[in-house]
Amino acid sequence: MRRLPQACVQRLRGAGLILHAGDVMTDAALRSIEAYGPPVLAVRGNVDDAALHDRLPAERLVEVDGARIAMVHDAGPARGRLARLRTRFPDAHAAVFGHSHLPLHERAEDGFQIFNPGSPTQRRRAPAHTMGLARVEGGRPTFALIELT
Repeated sequence: MRRLPQACVQRLRGAGLILHAGDVMTDAALRSIEAYGPPVLAVRGNVDDAALHDRLPAERLVEVDGARIAMVHDAGPARGRLARLRTRFPDAHAAVFGHSHLPLHERAEDGFQIFNPGSPTQRRRAPAHTMGLARVEGGRPTFALIELT
């Protein structure tokens, strides 16, 4: 099991809620994230084991202080992603996704956002290990990308 950077762990412990966009890998890894304290809401990823596939949904809609955030692991090809997710989740203010491990934050003209926080453990082609921070104010989410050192 990969270890999360300490800077990531500190932020997780201080969070009100943890959203995980998939590729947790094992039920034991999910339990270790849950042990940090805040509730964890996750979707299953393509490398997650059978126990996680049984436990986690493929997608979900989370409501936090009036903000509706859709979650899905694989948001499909980059071309047309923003519009496609807007259509797929018409009642959401934002969609959080994973799969590529490449950080991304885009906003549609109507304010709908898509956000990929990257990965604190597998940066792949990204320049750094990252995680995301979401805040909700006035029923709307805002997202920040955090580079981990």
